[in-house]
Amino acid sequence: MTFLHAFVLALLQGVTEFLPISSSAHLILPSHLLGWPDQGLAFDVAVHLGTLTAVVAYYRRDLLAMINGAWSGVTERQMNADLSLGLLVVLATLPAIVAGVLFKDFIENELRAVGVIVVTTLFFGAVLWLSDIVGTRSRSLTGIGWRDALLVGIAQALALIPGTSRSGITITAALFLGYKREDAARFSFLLSIPVILGAGTFKLKDLLESPLAVEWQFMAVGFVVSAITAYLTIVFFLRLLDRLGMLPWVMYRFALGAVLLWTLS
Repeated sequence: MTFLHAFVLALLQGVTEFLPISSSAHLILPSHLLGWPDQGLAFDVAVHLGTLTAVVAYYRRDLLAMINGAWSGVTERQMNADLSLGLLVVLATLPAIVAGVLFKDFIENELRAVGVIVVTTLFFGAVLWLSDIVGTRSRSLTGIGWRDALLVGIAQALALIPGTSRSGITITAALFLGYKREDAARFSFLLSIPVILGAGTFKLKDLLESPLAVEWQFMAVGFVVSAITAYLTIVFFLRLLDRLGMLPWVMYRFALGAVLLWTLS
């Protein structure tokens, strides 16, 4: 790996982690088009920490409110809105954890092919488009219950399939359930926090057990670049969401799928 490789890959990870366009679909492009080597476990840890830092920084007020809500709920022995939202985030995270434990080996061995990513990129792009068309966009996150949270969580489990896009599939599910675009994106991004934290923790454990030397300079580049670009991407996406809807990202997914299909020919 070179500093150019580290910069470009961290930039791709930071930009694509929270847009509904699939980070896994983008991270295979450099290797297929340019012949770049695999980014390695240490770099994966760095960019996971970077994107986690970005989303925590952006939603720090929500997270503090949920922590305070949990404290108030325990001390007062009474449910409140912030505690409820925190519990629903936990509930919606469970399906991905269960699916990851059950199907991790199958996904890594059988589904990390370019052909699979082409299909999922195109198919789930079309489903995202449909959800934006038929969704009523009349519900807010303040009214979300356990049923809707669980359905969005089950949808999130599908993102274990490369090319699906975690943010894309969770936003799709929330839109189908009638939530406003901004509320769908907010719940999706809040759900990303435990998911990224969990994935980063497992990768860090593997890194600590790995005999390979850690290239700290590339980890530093990966962390800083992915953190900055992920934060700016969240800001950019949310500001344009109501104005542009999902169509630009759908069209982008179709174009990306076509490029990936071309690499197979």
